[in-house]
Amino acid sequence: MPLSRSVSMTSLSGLPPWEDEGLPVEDLLLFEVAWEVTNKVGGIYTVIQTKSKITVDEWGENYFLMGPYYEHNCKTQVEVCEAPNPAIKKTMDCLSSSGCQVRFGRWLIEGCPYVILFDIGAAAWNLDRWKGEFWDTCGIGLPFHDREANDALIFGSMVAWFFKELQDMPNVIAHFHEWQAGAGLILCRSRKVPMATIFTTHATLLGRYLCAGNVDFYNNLDKFNIDKEAGDRQIYHRYCLERAAVHCSHVFSTVSQITAVEADHILHRKPDVVTPNGLNVKKFSAMHEFQNLHSTNKAKIQEFVRGHFYGHLDFNLEKTLYFFIAGRYEFSNKGADIFLESLSRLNYLLRVHKSDMTVVVFFIMPAKTNNFNVETLKGQAVRKQLWDTAHSVKEKFGKRLYESLLKGEIPDMNKILDRDDFTIMKRAIYATQRHSLPPVTTHNMLEDSTDPILSNVRRIGLFNARTDRVKVVFHPEFLSSTSPLLPMDYEEFVRGCHLGVFPSYYEPWGYTPGECTVMGIPSVTTNLSGFGCFVEEHVSDPAAYGIYIVDRRFRAADESCNQLTHFMFAFCQQTRRQRIIQRNRTERLSDLLDWKYLGRVSTDMNFFFFYTHTLSETACPKWGCPEPEPNPATHGTRLEGEGTHPGRDATPSQGTPQAGLEPQTHQRAGTGQTRCATAPPHYQSKEKQLINVCCLCIIKVIGKTQSEVLSRKGRSGGWLWYMLRRGHAE
Repeated sequence: MPLSRSVSMTSLSGLPPWEDEGLPVEDLLLFEVAWEVTNKVGGIYTVIQTKSKITVDEWGENYFLMGPYYEHNCKTQVEVCEAPNPAIKKTMDCLSSSGCQVRFGRWLIEGCPYVILFDIGAAAWNLDRWKGEFWDTCGIGLPFHDREANDALIFGSMVAWFFKELQDMPNVIAHFHEWQAGAGLILCRSRKVPMATIFTTHATLLGRYLCAGNVDFYNNLDKFNIDKEAGDRQIYHRYCLERAAVHCSHVFSTVSQITAVEADHILHRKPDVVTPNGLNVKKFSAMHEFQNLHSTNKAKIQEFVRGHFYGHLDFNLEKTLYFFIAGRYEFSNKGADIFLESLSRLNYLLRVHKSDMTVVVFFIMPAKTNNFNVETLKGQAVRKQLWDTAHSVKEKFGKRLYESLLKGEIPDMNKILDRDDFTIMKRAIYATQRHSLPPVTTHNMLEDSTDPILSNVRRIGLFNARTDRVKVVFHPEFLSSTSPLLPMDYEEFVRGCHLGVFPSYYEPWGYTPGECTVMGIPSVTTNLSGFGCFVEEHVSDPAAYGIYIVDRRFRAADESCNQLTHFMFAFCQQTRRQRIIQRNRTERLSDLLDWKYLGRVSTDMNFFFFYTHTLSETACPKWGCPEPEPNPATHGTRLEGEGTHPGRDATPSQGTPQAGLEPQTHQRAGTGQTRCATAPPHYQSKEKQLINVCCLCIIKVIGKTQSEVLSRKGRSGGWLWYMLRRGHAE
């Protein structure tokens, strides 16, 4: 079946530039609220950091990021300054006079966006009171021992307080990321703060927990008892907070289609729009130099391999391929289990076919360690000693050869090197002898016997023996250019490798294969990752562009493992010229992941949904949907006014909801509702004017034709598409 949007193997010369006169953002303020603003924890930090440039270019001085204040992060990443907007400065002064510390400055990343940072520690004295107010508002109790949830509530309460005081700027859009920012959204809606709200989930909280427990997640999405599963894992209060934020937002978005399906089942709301994550391609752009960068950085990796495998370096480094997997140490979620099993089968195939290729595989996943492995450090020391010896002998050899040629004599090779030189070289050779196998891990592991990667390495028997064609190196620490073992940044390391392998089972988006793509490095992903689904939709033949997609959704684990093995074995059979051509094709997909284009989905979405929200609340107040209707299909929190309970320090549920956490009918803010078809004429004329603008905007955002956009009512069932249909008909 042909794809709705695809590119052929020969036609992708770059996406056309965006043709638009710009959005009318002069009278709007856009706030983006996230726990990872200036605070690197996971992938959301990368999302916000990489798209800040395109957002600042679009919104200018009207774009602000909001996050928690941490002194060590602020000192190194933020340039503190005065707020140029009088309304914001007045609001900050109001909070400061009430005992809450708020910092304002510019985040020192590309685009230099404004940031507003809230000091959680300084406001912790309000925690008990805010817990009580939160319980009274929505019936969600937070246990005292869950520090992350308590910090999220403090942060959310300060954000809601800020927006409540921001009365001089009525045209406000607030975009909240993940459950940590959800408390602020819930409180803003409950206090009827006049602004448009967007909530984006990058991964559902319960979904991540379930997949980490080796559950057949995607085949049982409709069978889970959500409340029981969340209670069994002691995260029922977090789940309620996340779900309440989803249903309180005017617009709900996710980062991929696979996450949209997950959110529909777990959070019981279909996303209104999917906004794929992009990258700042300009940062990685190397034009024709990226092939040279691959060669240069590969040489650095080869130096490490020479030291790590000293004494067993009986394979040709010019016929050695470097594979890697990197990310958080989630053994099953990141696909490390299926990767190791596939490596065992790949090793067997290379040995049976008597291939002269060797594969060195790096696992870059942070784990608990106490220091570098002594044997690994010794290997690098031996390599450096050999280099120094060879260099000194080369100096003597070159000087004597030069003198012989000056005399007009053909040098006698037996006289150029004397006995001392041979003795030095023999001692260097003896120093490279070792009686043990090269270590699998570069560090001393604190939990060596129970570590999942090391346990599976022992099971499959990949101990870096001479007969193994697949060698394993486990580097349980993120890469750094200051490391004494592998002094390379992550970007340099990726450019030096040949293939990135990311066979994830749970990956809402997946930045690692995307980073490989923009740097021209082929990669393996799955159809359970957002990136894999995105590529399948937009590229007709991903494998031709160096993106191999493993089917983990519709195949058994063993079949998926065989498919991954086949991909890697076929890659090993490519010639050097074929790999160069494939890297060129992979790098050509960079524009597909550029925020320059994908960022328009986010910025135009903010504008579009602000005006549709404004339309429903001001143009047609009687027939619009400013106040949500109760939805019997959702539960988990309590509506304001349904009763109170002193559940400030409620304990998490154990399978069944406890007092104060019982399932209650929960409001669904502004979704699944439609405007009355008999609105007065003067409302209809204003509605028609705004709808025509929004219709054109959303067509550009999604990249579909007008007829395709207007036919989405059946899929989303949302009031936005209904309104678009009416505007088009009129």
